[in-house]
Amino acid sequence: MISLDDVLAAREHVSAVARDTPLEYSNTFSRMTGAEIHPKLETFQRTGSFKIRGAANRIAQLSDAEAEAGVVTASAGNHAQGVALAATRAGVDATVVMPRHAPVSKVDATRRYGATVELHGRDYADAQERAHEIETEEERTYVHAFDDDLVMAGQGTLGLEIVESLPEVDTVVVPIGGGGLISGVATAVKGLLDDVRVVGVQAAGADSAARSLAKGRRERTDEVDTVADGIAVSEVGERTFEVIRERVDEVVTVTDEEIALALTLLLERSKTLVEGAGAVALAAVLEERFDYDDGEVIVPALCGGNIDLNQLTTVVMRGLVQLGRYLKLRTELKDRPGALEGLIEVIAEHNANIYAIRHDRTSRDIAVNAAEVELDIETRDEEHGAELVATLEEHGYDVDVLV
Repeated sequence: MISLDDVLAAREHVSAVARDTPLEYSNTFSRMTGAEIHPKLETFQRTGSFKIRGAANRIAQLSDAEAEAGVVTASAGNHAQGVALAATRAGVDATVVMPRHAPVSKVDATRRYGATVELHGRDYADAQERAHEIETEEERTYVHAFDDDLVMAGQGTLGLEIVESLPEVDTVVVPIGGGGLISGVATAVKGLLDDVRVVGVQAAGADSAARSLAKGRRERTDEVDTVADGIAVSEVGERTFEVIRERVDEVVTVTDEEIALALTLLLERSKTLVEGAGAVALAAVLEERFDYDDGEVIVPALCGGNIDLNQLTTVVMRGLVQLGRYLKLRTELKDRPGALEGLIEVIAEHNANIYAIRHDRTSRDIAVNAAEVELDIETRDEEHGAELVATLEEHGYDVDVLV
């Protein structure tokens, strides 16, 4: 099992490639929770994610023969970019296998950082299997995304920075995919501080670590399904699981809706762009997935900011729905001049903003002399939306709230 000394030793290798990232107090989220919230902004890391820390430490310690032969890895995106940049900086050839449906932005970035990218399989497990084939065929060194002591130690340097910046920290909240980051961070912060608590967070659709801890043995998630693609891992690592069992106090889960809400709030209130995996730690705090006291000093690790723009649009819209600021309504109008104008006037008088209107006269579910209308509407909050629906019904419209 890795030690604090391993993390301290990793710092020299990590600092040659990665940067120290900010730890900033958030007045907004502190006010919302009653705790003192200090997000660790790993979104400002090179490559946009903590993954470069572990990759840099692992690649820096290749033998001359291993460096000559090159490295190979599998990744859904962030580890891919970390390995690509760390290998390029070290003059080592890198091949990265990514799932076929990995975000385009992450695939393109990995190539720009200098790696050869091969797209294979539907998920991380398929990509990993292909990467091990390349490892054997080309005699490359496999750089595991999380289940490697040197990788864990490199990720743990994030924990060193937290303690140095905020020695009064009470709780550190860390996302879990395969478990490399939380293993390193827990080792670092608990090695330096006696009474700090470490809480792990997983997406409910990729909850291997949470279920493994409950069962006392590693459990695999057969169908991984989450917007947090950076932690969409079917099984927690063998080595990381032992560290998590020993050093992590609690592991909780959050839903995709809660992740979307946290991501949206970070973007709007803190002007901080994160990916799904980067939002899970804050989501767990906002949803009170674990107990904490008023005034407790909490550091949620915002571990990545590499979100695909197409996914960002979808996730933010879901976040607005959670906030009650976006409604999709359906109603039926008489197919006659002025009917649509009358509906719009009611909405405008209620100070709601229409994003889009879809007008359909051909639906089989309506009368021949009627038209079905769907509207996407911006509202101030949930109460405003409910008032708008009530007003429409008072004016005789039969309204279905779709989202």
